[in-house]
Amino acid sequence: MPQTCRVPSALPDGEPVPTTGALPESATTDLGTRPFGVYLHVPFCASRCGYCDFNTYVGSELGGGGLQASYADGAIKELRLAQSVLGGAAPAVDTVFLGGGTPTLLPAEDLVRLLGVVREQWGLADGAEVTTEANPDSVDERYLATLRAGGFTRVSFGMQSAVPSVLQVLDRTHTPGRPQEAVREAYAAGFEQVSLDLIYGTPGETDDDWCRSLDAALDCGPTHVSAYALIVEPGTRLGAQVARGVLPAPDDDVLADRYLLAQAALKGLGWYEVSNWGDPCRHNLGYWSGADWWGIGPGAHSHVGGVRWWNVKHPAAYAQRLAAGVSPGAGREVLTDEDRRVERVLLEVRLRSGLPLTLLRAAGLDASRRQVQDGLLEVGPHREGRAVLTLRGRLLADAVVRELVD
Repeated sequence: MPQTCRVPSALPDGEPVPTTGALPESATTDLGTRPFGVYLHVPFCASRCGYCDFNTYVGSELGGGGLQASYADGAIKELRLAQSVLGGAAPAVDTVFLGGGTPTLLPAEDLVRLLGVVREQWGLADGAEVTTEANPDSVDERYLATLRAGGFTRVSFGMQSAVPSVLQVLDRTHTPGRPQEAVREAYAAGFEQVSLDLIYGTPGETDDDWCRSLDAALDCGPTHVSAYALIVEPGTRLGAQVARGVLPAPDDDVLADRYLLAQAALKGLGWYEVSNWGDPCRHNLGYWSGADWWGIGPGAHSHVGGVRWWNVKHPAAYAQRLAAGVSPGAGREVLTDEDRRVERVLLEVRLRSGLPLTLLRAAGLDASRRQVQDGLLEVGPHREGRAVLTLRGRLLADAVVRELVD
């Protein structure tokens, strides 16, 4: 499963976004009653991983480096647009997250400059979380020190595996051991929050390979680990290899076994979401709990007060819209109360804090009682009216939630 903050390559249709980016009045009436975050999507990569279907581009697809070099200037224009739309209604920003792509392909000074505009426009809440994703081979201690001095508080490295053959299948460019070095460099630069991303179920990976990756990740002392089952997406290089029979598709039983190995290894960190252990990423918690955020960049998604919208995908189209002084929004949808209820059920059941039973209809409540009997959910007075997945329930989370949304 990809991280929630990542931008998929395909976008929905939706209704048109006003050229000014204006929101319905209903969207901002209670702005500030929920956490407010900013997501900046940096869609550039040095090379494309074979499993990736996110909205990313390598230099050869963009006809040179001009769009990458000017990205920060364009993103600042969208930040100014956001300020004009939200006006004084926007609260101080609780979380900022730079994702991609590889944000750290940009100069560190560009990332600090973007954060500076967010701080100038809205202010950062006390204890704000400011994260950037990074490939381990795209940073060094000096780069990380610049980010830390500029106000970044958290860094998330894409490790994926510690095994050379697995990295090769995934088309990862870093060498084994480099992610652990990057973690140590981040701590030396003054970061206190450091995360590693892992993927399990890669064709050819063994249980021993997966355990080696878990051990290697834990040995360098991250405060957070994400472990995602590999999803073979249509249209990717890996998807084509699986379709041709060159590589086998991940096996569901194997994936379940690997998840149990992850839980055993990572239990000391403590799970807080089905695929995440350790000190929670507060930005992602905002997505999972229906908070508000403005997404900046090509293809980025936003949500404010029940209105969701998404930007045009291509960096050139994004830059052209902003140069013309119009919103880069490609489409939007206004969520109904039922839409928002269903989304809360879909997402909050995945959290260790659990799903409030008050969100369930009669059929969903009946299903929750059956799932308690089947050992998939825990519900009781000690859960304060919430349904929480058991370990077995986490293995079958998609099936559990399908019954709860009725």
